[in-house]
Amino acid sequence: MLWTSLLGLLTLAAASPLIWDGRAPFTLDGDDLNNSTGPYLTVVKGATEDATHYTTLHGHSLAPTPLWNKFSVFPSEQVVSVSIDNSSVFIPGGSTPQNGFRRTDIIAANDGDHADLIPLMEQGTTVFHFSIKKDDKRPLNYNHEYQIVFIEPNDGTHVFGIQLGSPFTNPTGPLPVKNAHSFKVLDHALNVLFMAPFTSEDWHNFAIQVDWNARTLAVFYSTEGQLLKPVTKVLPNLSATAGADGQGDFHFGVLKLPLVNPADTPANQGDVVHFGIQEGTTEALFYSGVFVENVTKGVSIGNGRTHAVIA
Repeated sequence: MLWTSLLGLLTLAAASPLIWDGRAPFTLDGDDLNNSTGPYLTVVKGATEDATHYTTLHGHSLAPTPLWNKFSVFPSEQVVSVSIDNSSVFIPGGSTPQNGFRRTDIIAANDGDHADLIPLMEQGTTVFHFSIKKDDKRPLNYNHEYQIVFIEPNDGTHVFGIQLGSPFTNPTGPLPVKNAHSFKVLDHALNVLFMAPFTSEDWHNFAIQVDWNARTLAVFYSTEGQLLKPVTKVLPNLSATAGADGQGDFHFGVLKLPLVNPADTPANQGDVVHFGIQEGTTEALFYSGVFVENVTKGVSIGNGRTHAVIA
């Protein structure tokens, strides 16, 4: 009876209808990651290694965010870690390798199908949830810029993005910058909508409300098991393209930009995708609580509770 009651409470963890659930079930395994079976498409990685070289499912060895797993004895998901190393060079469609970046991205999908999911996630008003935690054994290098969560249309821009580290500049300025160890929530035009320090030991919970028709954004945030709270008002995102051309894949992972290489030509110094300085260390982040919901019953904020859409 206790187990049944707990399961009932867990099913209420997200109170609004889900469009896509990326909270890794315990039945998900490494073969699923390598074959993009289940909720993740895992093709954005190094060209020479399987997805499991960069992405790890942690089973019961790590506790996920308590926001959606209040009864930690019976968590409803396993933690996913995403890492990069010097082999994390993506070759999109067999074209020019992205030697300037080091990146491993997980893309929202249903058994490898991401294209059909996009219009479901990106119409009306939808909310993108994710929780992030430091991997102190594989730390980031905050001299660099990291793009860790974003929606990317075909033009390569981001509807919104989560940034860590020191934003890329050419020429490179003093490093690391003052707020390098803080999350920055960015709009399409790269304005900072919200900042929060990336403290160790804590899960950092985000929900990004996207109105696809009005082209606005709003942000919810909390740490650990605290209920999500609005931390912005509704903010315009009008530089984002309207309609289908402004829709794209929902990514989370680790994308590390380079530093400017003084030995490169002036033209190549600004080409962050293909040129620049990278180091070969292994770096990683932990993720849990990743899902997308509609807002017919409000925004899920934890413990089966909802908050009205920010208007």
